[in-house]
Parts: sequence; C-alpha cells; structure tokens
Amino acid sequence: MNAAICFSSLVGLAALAATSAAAQPSRVIILRHAEKANAYALCDLGRERANALAKQFLGEGAAHSLFAPGERPAAFMAVTLHSLETLTPAAQTWGLPVIDYSVVPNKDEDEDAQEAEINARTQEAGRDLMSSRVFDGKTVVVAWEHKRIASRKLEKDYRGQEMTFRQLLRLGQAPESWSDTNYDYFWIVDYAPGNPNPTKFEAVKQTFTSPFNAIPAPDWEAPEPKHIEAGCKK
Repeated sequence: MNAAICFSSLVGLAALAATSAAAQPSRVIILRHAEKANAYALCDLGRERANALAKQFLGEGAAHSLFAPGERPAAFMAVTLHSLETLTPAAQTWGLPVIDYSVVPNKDEDEDAQEAEINARTQEAGRDLMSSRVFDGKTVVVAWEHKRIASRKLEKDYRGQEMTFRQLLRLGQAPESWSDTNYDYFWIVDYAPGNPNPTKFEAVKQTFTSPFNAIPAPDWEAPEPKHIEAGCKK
C-alpha cells in the first residue's frame, strides 16, 4: 500500500474546503517529527520513536491510545520526509495513507525558496484542517516541522501573516515556540461544533512504557540526554 498521498493529488479535498462554511475537526493531535539522521531520514532513535508512537499512542489498538474507544482517526497529515516517516507506522495500522503536503529537500533550490515552500504548505494544511468537511467533527493527527508548529521568531518575521499552526489553529494559549531539542510532546486541541476557537488545549508528554521506556521524555524545555542523541541531528 502506498504510504503517502501527495499534496498535488488532493484536488477533491481542496474543493471540499472551498465549499465548507463552518467545518472543523473535533480534535487535532499535533506532534513534531521524530529524531532525524539527515535531511532525508530519521535516525535509529527516530525510527524507534515512530514505532513506539504506533504501538502505544497513535496506532490501532495502541496501549495508551489518544483516541476514544471505537474512534478512528480521519487522517494523518505530514509535510516533510521526516514527518511522513514518523507517521507511517501508525497510519498503516489503520489502513490509512498519510496525506503528505510534500516538501522534499532539493539541493538545486536555495534556502529562501525552500522556506517559502514549507510556509505555503503549512498555510494550505491549516486551511484544509479548519474548513474541509472531510475532517468535520473528526480527529486528525498532524506531524510537522517544529518551527511551523510554533515559532516566536517566524511569527515576528512574517507579522500580519499566519505561518504557524499556533496561529492557523488559533492556539493563543499554547507556547510561543517549539524548542529545537523537543521531540516528545503532543499538542492536543479540541473544538466544539461550529466554533473555530479551541475549547481545550493540552501539551502531553510522550511517556512510553516497556518495551519502549528507554526513549527519552524530557520536560518541555529540557534537551534530550547527550548519549541518546548519538547518530541524530537537531
């Protein structure tokens, strides 16, 4: 089964978004992609975290599921190769693809162009989440690049524009930035029908139990232990 749906193929989704008035999910679960080895792939720890997320939080039958009993997620959404690799194990347990907004490293493209592309994809994903009937009243899981989840600097640099999920999903109560060293939290956001403003926000630590209890789970602003980071890059 193909693990990803390319953003460019989501014409029907965009059309639904355009015709929806007050549609939004009942819950959005946001996480940063797992630890990475390079611009293209997760490191060993990142792959272990991705598998642990499926087994303990996000997969069908997960030991500490973030979904209500009997509930199926409506979608898994990603933007980079890292976020796609992070969500694939969980999505496969549900028989779902990952909706991939498809920003891939390109050595022939300058940094400004790549930044502009991921900004545009983030804005598109935020609009889809908050207007498409595909997701109305359902739970959506989003794994993303951390600066586009929340970044005080990015919001300042693009004042007057909505560049982060913190802005796009109206998360004024959330932390202003997601730390470079933080890989181990979920942001769980709840909405009431017809209300685009969240009714509840929680930052929940990914605390794994055996056999994944060696995966680091530092507090929000604390870095991962140095010996754990071997083979991974920020």
